[in-house]
Amino acid sequence: MKPVKYILIIGDGMADDPVPELDGKTPLQYADTPALDKLAGAGIPGSVLTIPEGMQAGSDTAILSVFGCDPRTSYAGRAPLEAAATGLSISPGDIAYRCNMVTIEDQYKPFEERRLISHSAGSIDGEESDTLVRQLFETPVFKEEAAKAGITIHPASSFRHIALQKQEKQGDRFSALLKDIKLTPPHDHLGAVLGEILPKGNENAIVLKNLMKTAFEVLNYHPYNIKKRAIGKLPANGIWFWAEGTAIELPDFKEKYGKTGSVISAVPLCQGIGMLLGLEKVYVVGATGELHTNYEGKANAAIEALKTRDFAAIHIEAPDECTHNGDTKGKMQAIEWIDSRVIAPMIKKLSANEIDFRMLVMSDHRTLTSTRGHDGGPVPYVLYDSRYDKKTGKTFNEKDAASGEYIKDGTELMSLLFEDL
Repeated sequence: MKPVKYILIIGDGMADDPVPELDGKTPLQYADTPALDKLAGAGIPGSVLTIPEGMQAGSDTAILSVFGCDPRTSYAGRAPLEAAATGLSISPGDIAYRCNMVTIEDQYKPFEERRLISHSAGSIDGEESDTLVRQLFETPVFKEEAAKAGITIHPASSFRHIALQKQEKQGDRFSALLKDIKLTPPHDHLGAVLGEILPKGNENAIVLKNLMKTAFEVLNYHPYNIKKRAIGKLPANGIWFWAEGTAIELPDFKEKYGKTGSVISAVPLCQGIGMLLGLEKVYVVGATGELHTNYEGKANAAIEALKTRDFAAIHIEAPDECTHNGDTKGKMQAIEWIDSRVIAPMIKKLSANEIDFRMLVMSDHRTLTSTRGHDGGPVPYVLYDSRYDKKTGKTFNEKDAASGEYIKDGTELMSLLFEDL
């Protein structure tokens, strides 16, 4: 019997609610996706709840579920997962934060009365972001304040940096730093007044808030941002601490499922989860995490990985980022490119080489055009086996998925992918 190869494709934030501007259809319904529809027509379409009830909707909890890890027991914050992708070691007691480069409203108002404009500083270039955040942490007034808080920065070549907070251990000081703290995901609150979403809940929140305010004072008239405004671009005039967490261990993927595998993603979160599971991180030149990314490179990398491994996961961030940016047209373009530049060529190459495969395609969570934020409702998936045609007559979208099989626990998906029907 020929060996079967297994593929997971995550279109981050593809799922949505109906959009009035799209004739009341969702982007998945409106977009032209012949390859996805072919999979749904021959495979097993359905919907799955990837975010456990009561947990915040996001790729961290959702992708943990998809990879078979229950977020209710294996989640200790998003930032430590992202830190793993960079090889950053988090010692027991250390706290990791995501430190976004963001855009804060230019209107002349007190800091707390300004609005959050962009969670990514207008999708700032990675090298420029690294340079800017390093300069911020070397500016004397900010450097002194950060050192007093025990916070260092670890640039990550995008708008997504990691900040690490170390403290002298004094009893339960570590737990006190996070106890009752409330940090807000910036992408879920675009347009909000800062005073409503700045860190709050304990003394450490005040420390972080003051650092964010000082960062704004340093960055707002930084030469880089003066140039950005002059050419009509959004400035990177702020930082945003969120996604707090401590060190974590995840189960070994091969021991759990008996499969070797690789993860292909431009996003540190997905890379980090894979690495903590013992999966290989595959680097693809030109993979950006934005709409314009190397789709073909990711597809080719997966095909190459499957020559020596059982399983390959491809994560594509573009639909999510486009939705956060209010770019509905871009979201549909991302979905269509996932279909035409990833799924279709992979199926063609695997079939041409007479390779039997099982492919799971899904959205990790919903990202809503109406709010530009995440939603924890069920998402569509399709499980396709190249050896069988289920002849369902379905297409790949939220409506058809809702009439198919429903899985209440996202951690069951990986086992279903590896089932030998």
